[in-house]
Amino acid sequence: MDTNRSEDKVDEGRGLRIGVIGGAGWLGGAIATAVLDAGIAAPSDLALSYRRQRPDRFPGAFWTTDNQALADRSDVIVLSVRPADWQPLAVDAKDKLVISVMAGIRLSALCAQHRTHRAVRTLPNAAAEVRKSYTPWIASDGAGADDRRIVRAIFGACGVEDEVRSEAEIDYLTGLTGSGPAFPALLAEAMMADAVAHGLDPEVARRAVNTVLVGAGRLLERRDDCPAETVRTFLDYRGTTAAAIEAMNSAGFGIAVARGLTAAFEKSARMGKTP
Repeated sequence: MDTNRSEDKVDEGRGLRIGVIGGAGWLGGAIATAVLDAGIAAPSDLALSYRRQRPDRFPGAFWTTDNQALADRSDVIVLSVRPADWQPLAVDAKDKLVISVMAGIRLSALCAQHRTHRAVRTLPNAAAEVRKSYTPWIASDGAGADDRRIVRAIFGACGVEDEVRSEAEIDYLTGLTGSGPAFPALLAEAMMADAVAHGLDPEVARRAVNTVLVGAGRLLERRDDCPAETVRTFLDYRGTTAAAIEAMNSAGFGIAVARGLTAAFEKSARMGKTP
């Protein structure tokens, strides 16, 4: 692919052909939607693959069960499949830009399996659906400046993106941000269960908990403070929130979070080892 032409296409929002292997899935579909909404590609330049039933989405896009056909008609190939399903995915990229959103799979393995020198490991999360994903990424040595511009355009459309320094950082961020939306949901589940146990109506408890977490996220986004500063503000006030924070910390809240992130990091590292 002529990467200078690709840069022009990103800037002008026309003609960049993007294929999403696994486009029928939650994350693949969210990325495709973001790409279309941002004008990075037109529906006619979007190719998506599915395994069983063709989804009724993205009118004008090319849908297929043949992943090689998708790759052949694309300039950029996004791999949005489970790591466990990647090993048998025999797709020859013919040195096109390959972008993986899979946890654990190393750049060297991506390049070798898909016959390309231009590979990028990314780790968006489920919040891409609402354009609030945090996506760290790292590119192979063969990826050029224009390839990086394409990656920034795609994942900037999904939220916030950062090029990181090493694959080890991607592995760590697998837990911190890749799994990130699950953690507030886990906290919400525990809070709601406690509220119901104290006699609140489940619907009232659900609305209360969801609103608290959504509001907290928006507050952190707007103020852009270090979270420790927000916690310190509540602790210094010495009210009910301080009592709750101290009780949670005494029960090992911070230790539990650290153990969870370590478990995710170790799992990512194991997934990247060849069998």
